[in-house]
Amino acid sequence: MTSKKPALPQLSKESLEKHLLPELYQWALSHGLLVYKPETPQTQTAMVALTTYPTPVPRACFESAQEVQVPFNELYARISSSDWLYKETKLLSASDEDFTGKLFAIQLKLDEFATTVSKDVIQPLRLGIFRSDYIVDKNSNSIKQVEFNTVSVSFSGFSGKVAALHQTLDSKGLYQEESNRTPFFQPNYEIPVSFPSAGFAKAMEVALSKYDTPNDRANLVVAFIVQRGERNVFDQKCIENELWENHGIKTVRLNFDDVLTELKLDANSNRLYMKHTGQEVGLVYYRTGYTTSDYEIEKDWDARFFLEKSYAIKAPDLMTQLSGAKKVQQLLTDDTILTKFVKDEHVKDQLKETFVKIFPLDDTPLGEEGKRLAMESPHNYVLKPQREGGGNNIYKEDIPGFLRGLDKDQWNGYILMELIDSDATEGNIICNGDSTFAVPILSELGVYGTVLFDHDSNILYNESPGWLLRSKFGDSNEGGVAAGFGCLDSVVLY
Repeated sequence: MTSKKPALPQLSKESLEKHLLPELYQWALSHGLLVYKPETPQTQTAMVALTTYPTPVPRACFESAQEVQVPFNELYARISSSDWLYKETKLLSASDEDFTGKLFAIQLKLDEFATTVSKDVIQPLRLGIFRSDYIVDKNSNSIKQVEFNTVSVSFSGFSGKVAALHQTLDSKGLYQEESNRTPFFQPNYEIPVSFPSAGFAKAMEVALSKYDTPNDRANLVVAFIVQRGERNVFDQKCIENELWENHGIKTVRLNFDDVLTELKLDANSNRLYMKHTGQEVGLVYYRTGYTTSDYEIEKDWDARFFLEKSYAIKAPDLMTQLSGAKKVQQLLTDDTILTKFVKDEHVKDQLKETFVKIFPLDDTPLGEEGKRLAMESPHNYVLKPQREGGGNNIYKEDIPGFLRGLDKDQWNGYILMELIDSDATEGNIICNGDSTFAVPILSELGVYGTVLFDHDSNILYNESPGWLLRSKFGDSNEGGVAAGFGCLDSVVLY
């Protein structure tokens, strides 16, 4: 292995189009790197957008991101169970009534419900399936956290396949000209492969093993709660396949419409069952519900409450989802608050090393500074709302005009985050459908985490099952692949 940054292949047009791209397309399609085409029948698919070559990432940065994931899992497990989060979310609800406010209103209904039933029908366990996203800061040559995702983290099934694709193309010598069919990167440079979907399935299996039921355990199922018209089905199916093939666990796929028609709650035990098969739902896994557009009608909010009050383990439950609010990320940059949840000084320092400056836009002194910077130096910042889903962030010079268009009492629903200065990678090629784009790209490294814990923050299982690299055009602000802003990639370490 070497520490010198590798160049990317520079193939002739003939080698690229005659040899490399056909092999890439055929491998990707035969290994299920697919999405449904928009607004077409469910027989119409397309290859997911991806890069032709892996992208160089410093090994030290890559390993640092792995090292902090288990501590981050524990941090967010503790936050999710805290009175502190409850109070902060209550305050935040006033400035984000349409989303955070409605989710918190469900939590208040759950609290009221809990006072009317015995404690043994309230599920104490929670499963966190997280992803922490980073950019390599070129000034410090270290990772800086973009965000911490606590709900519906995607591409656990595809990330390893893209790395395996790049590894295969390199091993076959297809990154070289036809006269020299030897590897371009390996063995001097490593293209590591992980399969996070296997780790997700393992965490779900562990959660179900802790699930208390008087019924036949073989009859337990995991309910995937998915978006209407979901296009990214095949990535999700990787988790379902792992559950069945390696753990013998069955799954069902339901959208919010199905929840109120296909499921029922037992009046005495509060257990969740499939109406027609009688199967007990031991785990509810959300792949929807992370943005306002997922709640198209009022009944969708009713469906969320119905699921949350059931005895099934949730991945995530409401408060764990709300712990991923950008406001929480901002507050954690305050050492006093971080110390509430992390007592080990070394671990705390590791986490803090990944933070950038984040400002509130409230009436505190720090918030007033944030407002000033947003208006006077917007080119250094990105404005982020609480919600997920791609396309919601406001960048640089667009920030002042956007804020002027809001009522001042809505400003507290946003945080102002320092932009991370990263180097674009030259020479890669993005494949999107039938088109290829040879443009500079910017990349984000995501590290997955799985943690099972109870309402007292006791950690029962805590792992980091792998990683993801996503890239986007160098002139694109957003990077969400499923939202149409980016592509899947893999790392080559140096």
